[in-house]
Amino acid sequence: MKRPDAGQDRIQLNRVAFYGRTLKEYLKIFDLDLSLIQEQKILDCPAGASSFVAEAHKLGFDAVGCDPLFGSDIRALFERGEQDISHVIERVSSVPHLYKWDFYPSIEVLERYRKEALERFSLDYPSGVLENRYIKGTLPCLPFPDKSFDLVLSGHFLFTYSDQLDISFHMNSILELVRVSSKEVRIYPLQGPDAKPYGPMDTLLSFLEKNKIKADLMPVSFEFQRGSNQILRLSR
Repeated sequence: MKRPDAGQDRIQLNRVAFYGRTLKEYLKIFDLDLSLIQEQKILDCPAGASSFVAEAHKLGFDAVGCDPLFGSDIRALFERGEQDISHVIERVSSVPHLYKWDFYPSIEVLERYRKEALERFSLDYPSGVLENRYIKGTLPCLPFPDKSFDLVLSGHFLFTYSDQLDISFHMNSILELVRVSSKEVRIYPLQGPDAKPYGPMDTLLSFLEKNKIKADLMPVSFEFQRGSNQILRLSR
């Protein structure tokens, strides 16, 4: 693992990565209990190259992934996924001090998880597109009617890219995630690329309260980026 560059205090990503995680990781990240969500209709947004939908489908769950890149040819998506894994792994390697190396004991293990997610996603994607498990859509305007899903999961996007996405985008996107949910939305992580808490969180929470959305910061047992051990849980 590389030594951090002098003065480098954040992960430097030059784009929103098409990068995914596995069902095992989702259960920890979002503090999910399989026995409690098996009867729920679930949306993963933006899903990226995660294998959550593919693995949930094999278990008989009703799960849908939504992402701006869905609708593209699987070869193009797989190539983009491989490129973005290399990009993110290289950038994480340059700032290892921003991360806790327990769930992933090494950069090699982290990369292995990412490749496993991409592979499982890629195997399911062709049939999943035909069966409407993978839907093209871009926040803050999703192609679903109100209350289409019981549970909405949104991981590693909104606050992760807070250096590229402003608070107006966050507000509008969260309103949209709540709109398509009938019960609950869970968002992770609450940290930006510098591993520090999202600065305007109080402003955001006040905005949600004014819009009659109940918002709770709930601890989770997962922490890779240092300090990222909470989710934002939202309900009507």
